[in-house]
Amino acid sequence: MAPSDAPGGSLWQGVRAYFRQDLLPLLADLRLAIVLLLAIAAFSVSGTVIEQGQTLEFYQTNYPTDPALFGFLSWKVILISGLDHVYRTWWFLALLIVFGASLIACTFTRQFPALGAAQNWKYYSQPRQFQKLALSAELSETDLAALSNQLVKRRYRVFQDGSQLYGRKGIVGRIGPIVVHASMILILLGAIWGAMTGFFAQELVPSGETFQIRNIFDAGPWAEPQIPRDWSVRVNRFWIDYTPEGKIDQFYSDLSVLDRAGAEVDRKTIHVNEPLRYRGVTLYQADWGIAAVQVKLNNSPVLQLPMQPLENDGPRFWGTWLPTKPDMSEGVTLLASDLQGSVLIYDNAGQLISTVRRGMATEVNGVRLTLVDVVGSTGLQIKADPGIPMVYGGFGLLMLGVMMSYVSHSQVWALEQDGTVYVGGRTNRAQVAFERELLALLAELSNQSAPDSGRDASEGTDSAELAQLPVS
Repeated sequence: MAPSDAPGGSLWQGVRAYFRQDLLPLLADLRLAIVLLLAIAAFSVSGTVIEQGQTLEFYQTNYPTDPALFGFLSWKVILISGLDHVYRTWWFLALLIVFGASLIACTFTRQFPALGAAQNWKYYSQPRQFQKLALSAELSETDLAALSNQLVKRRYRVFQDGSQLYGRKGIVGRIGPIVVHASMILILLGAIWGAMTGFFAQELVPSGETFQIRNIFDAGPWAEPQIPRDWSVRVNRFWIDYTPEGKIDQFYSDLSVLDRAGAEVDRKTIHVNEPLRYRGVTLYQADWGIAAVQVKLNNSPVLQLPMQPLENDGPRFWGTWLPTKPDMSEGVTLLASDLQGSVLIYDNAGQLISTVRRGMATEVNGVRLTLVDVVGSTGLQIKADPGIPMVYGGFGLLMLGVMMSYVSHSQVWALEQDGTVYVGGRTNRAQVAFERELLALLAELSNQSAPDSGRDASEGTDSAELAQLPVS
């Protein structure tokens, strides 16, 4: 039995036939690529509009079931469909994979054959062949050598075989679409790799403390190796610059990266739009808070009391309760709203007793209370996306491919027969510019062939019969 007659061979031939005759043409269909691209764009927009990687309480608060946004978009729909982590859902990754397969199919079924056709040219051996070209002419007083020289001056690559001539330039324009497709495939691969291996975390760290990345909100299934275990970050200092009106101008975090032994391996002061990057992990300045207040009671050591944010609809406040008697029968409430060193003091009845600033003291419940400092905490967003280098490289390649695609692929044929030179050409774009170039070339040949005496150079075109056909 021949190998092709075996059951396995028949099955394999059937699969190959289905792939070539049905699946490959479907994937290479431009309409399918447009639909996939629009779907990817639409879901990408939804991932930008709908907050990603938030808690269940966040979605329940902002996307209630009654009334649902647009009549249908509730927190249940978001969580069930995966719109809370769009870029890592199986259906979004499937869209990227199918779109990449469509680009690959189009590249191999259309772009490579087009490039091959541009390279596998043929000479024209019959005058009637020139009638099919968009632009053609017949010259009676010139030769192929002069035409070849003019083409070389115009950066054409010229091939000649006896009385037949072919010239071309701009073959890079045929390579451009292939580069564009390759760049888009690289971008898709980078997006998929980043979705599978990246992670997103948030940390709120007081000044002076060291932390490791643990509070991870969203991570890909292969993100574990990307989460740093062998280095940590110390917040050396966090501070806020205020405007003369008392508004926040900018907040800063002085960060140090520490190895396992606690040695500093990197250090940077970050602020909004100026992150710290280390070994593929980026730390952004995103938020701030008040971590603690430091006080002294009479001559006691410095006491550091943690402060908690208060829930209210107005300005942000942080508060803590400070006992003023050992049995905790009396105490005061301390409130702070910023890091400018001002603290409000309230008694147990909720009445404002005093306002103190950093370094100042006041008398409360028979005790001298001194405000030493207000300790701030920095809010950091931490991201890792190993696919970013591929995405950036893909975009760079895309720009190069687009510029290459704008280069016109121009071709010129010529045939010398019975004292007449037949010339014609075509281009894939910039038709008017190619017309002007070819007509200028023919005029130059006519001027060169005219006698030097008794004629004006402008009369040189009389020696050539220009037969311009309608541009198709």
